[in-house]
Amino acid sequence: MRQLSGHEASFLYADTTHANANVTFVQIYDQSTAAGGTVRFKSILAHLAGRLHRSPVFRQRLLRVPLELDYPYWVEDEHFDLEYHVRHIALPKPGDWRQFCIQASRIHARALDLNRPLWELYVIEGLDSFTDLPPGSFAVLIKVHHAAVDVEGRHEIVDALHDFAAEPPRPEPPQPWFPERAPGPLKLLARGAFSTLLSPLSLAAPLMRLAPVAWTFAGDVVAPEQHAATRFNSVVSAHRVFDTRRFTVAEFERIRTLVPRATVTDAVLAVCAGGLRRYLAANGELPAADLEAIAPLAGAKAVAGAEAPWQLVGLGTAIEDPVARLRHIQRQGASARAGLRSRAARGLADLAEHVPAATLKLASRWLGLRTPELRRPLACCTVSSVGSPRQPLYLCGARLTYFSAILPIADGMGLVFAITEYDGRIVVSPTSCRELVPDPETFTQAVRDSFQEYLALADAGTAPLRPATRAASAAARPAPRPRAARTAATGRPAAPDGRRRSTARPG
Repeated sequence: MRQLSGHEASFLYADTTHANANVTFVQIYDQSTAAGGTVRFKSILAHLAGRLHRSPVFRQRLLRVPLELDYPYWVEDEHFDLEYHVRHIALPKPGDWRQFCIQASRIHARALDLNRPLWELYVIEGLDSFTDLPPGSFAVLIKVHHAAVDVEGRHEIVDALHDFAAEPPRPEPPQPWFPERAPGPLKLLARGAFSTLLSPLSLAAPLMRLAPVAWTFAGDVVAPEQHAATRFNSVVSAHRVFDTRRFTVAEFERIRTLVPRATVTDAVLAVCAGGLRRYLAANGELPAADLEAIAPLAGAKAVAGAEAPWQLVGLGTAIEDPVARLRHIQRQGASARAGLRSRAARGLADLAEHVPAATLKLASRWLGLRTPELRRPLACCTVSSVGSPRQPLYLCGARLTYFSAILPIADGMGLVFAITEYDGRIVVSPTSCRELVPDPETFTQAVRDSFQEYLALADAGTAPLRPATRAASAAARPAPRPRAARTAATGRPAAPDGRRRSTARPG
């Protein structure tokens, strides 16, 4: 029995009926490398049955403390049923990429049963019309709650499923399993009451470490400066959209040479920023002020059971020149402001470990239920680096050819980019809801066009941009302008003539 950390519990408490914290790993396989050229569903089921002991995530469910006096516990599910969690479906003809993305989005959007282990695995066949992927490929979607997985770290549930060679070792026979008996309500109440009594004493040290940077963080959250609102800073629906674009690491290596000391991460952010700028401009919604994204702090490590500290990155969407935009992003990597935010995030991660469970639940619900109209947007979107396999992997002999992720969104933050790197390729996968992005193919094509623009400049030998002086940089920044009025129903910028923008999905 293991108790959830405050960070893990916060994802659980923030769940709403229309926005849950599911994370879905999307994996596509070439079964021609398997023995006989075919992988059967029953083989995958037997393969997984022999590896359940490799990760506690498979057979552990949540046990809540009465009256929410303490964080929930992971306990073994005495009624675990593997065939409930592993499912088999197929796409109808023609089995193209758009059909697959719609099906994956629907699976991702459905809430997990909180009375069972928080994962589901879907084997999807019928992928017959995929560009750049072998015919006869099949996909595996692993949906798991964010409370049970570290998005940026290694994933036990993914590692347990795969081998490093096309010839898998001899199948492991299922190991005997005797679930531990969960503690009763009275024992949980006693533990929760004791933990609640100790919480005020435990809060002292984190609060002292947080004090030097609290004002900086509060300024960003309570009264952010010049943060323009976009359609993505609205209430999200229960319907998800997901799409993806694949590039090579070598191409991003060429793009980063446009600016001295730029990294591949800077280049990826610049491509995402360019795509966002193109999409909003095409819809007449590009703000004059620069848009910002929440992104993990480069080189930072996770602390106190939390993910790596984040930073706010100006995306340079107000900058027309793509090379100047990349330079703008590169200059922020080691800024003092980002470092201060990093220390604030570390302090908050430590603080969350000692906040009483009932308080954290109420705070998470309050933040989740607040409408964007009641607050200024902290950022336009999130760009998250998802922990990816470091070498080629195989499932029952089938080679993994594609790896990406669908990440959760929430009210006020309706767009997230998942960035994965596997087998020499970088995959950019935006997730939103269909009311905010009714045309996901158009959005990802804007990202693709941004990438092609950068790659063409790099291949043309465009001279790297010289580091700008502070005075020149200040002069280049757009003057702050008032934010556009937003409609009361959606929180989106109103159209120039005052009419509400349509969110209907085209037929």
